[in-house]
Amino acid sequence: MNKTNKLNKVTKKLTPSKGGKRKKSGRKKPKKAGTRSGWIIFGAVTLILIGLTIGRLIKETEDHSETGAAIPSGTRSFCIDISHHNGEKIIWDSLKVMINRDGRTVRSIDQAIRILPVEAVYMKASEGETMRDRRFRVNWEEAGKREIRRGAYHFFSPARNPVKQADNFIRCVGTLRHSDLPPVLDIETLPPKVTKEELNRNALTWLRLIERHYGVKPVIYAPDSFIRDLLSDELTGNYPLWVAHYEVDAPVCKRYSMWQFTDHAVIHGIPGFTDLSVIKQL
Repeated sequence: MNKTNKLNKVTKKLTPSKGGKRKKSGRKKPKKAGTRSGWIIFGAVTLILIGLTIGRLIKETEDHSETGAAIPSGTRSFCIDISHHNGEKIIWDSLKVMINRDGRTVRSIDQAIRILPVEAVYMKASEGETMRDRRFRVNWEEAGKREIRRGAYHFFSPARNPVKQADNFIRCVGTLRHSDLPPVLDIETLPPKVTKEELNRNALTWLRLIERHYGVKPVIYAPDSFIRDLLSDELTGNYPLWVAHYEVDAPVCKRYSMWQFTDHAVIHGIPGFTDLSVIKQL
């Protein structure tokens, strides 16, 4: 055998066959980089979820113990008023006024010593000549399904055409049921270019058109000082008044059908704070 054949035989012995095992080296196999980064991501996500859960529990605890405005003594009948500002999470079947030992509205049923129903709810329907509250239709229908008297109000723009404003309200609200509350004209502003006389004349036009259409006298909502200083006797003497006056034992205006005594009440079933009124006569 020549040198070439001998070399081939030696090489053949050293070269493993396709099915054979290679000799293990003494070096450790390095870990894949993806495994370590995967654990880091998993840990970060876990921490975020734990943080969110703790935050939610803290918020629920704070909301649960939330306290609102004090209730006038002797109050038995309540009305709330809402708009899109109150959001979409109203629980209509849970609307209650819960009062603690200090006479304040509370969120927690454990702190309540008196639980009274919300007997009426007014909701914003329209504003000015064209604007409509985006939550009105849903709120109107939800209240209509329950034993809660419902009513609609129009936010008045003294500088705008009162006829078009009345038409906007009528088109937005539609027909009223016998059990529905009278429409309300919300008067809160007097623009610099509008005189006191124009304000009263335009408001009276709206009120007469709505009364003619629905066959019931509308209610005027306004701050106490607004009623005393700006509204005419023709308005205040011929239409029911819903007076807004906060942080007092009683409003100065005594001829009211309802008194909104706070915008900072806590109502069970409504997130955040809510306007709350005493019903004297409706």
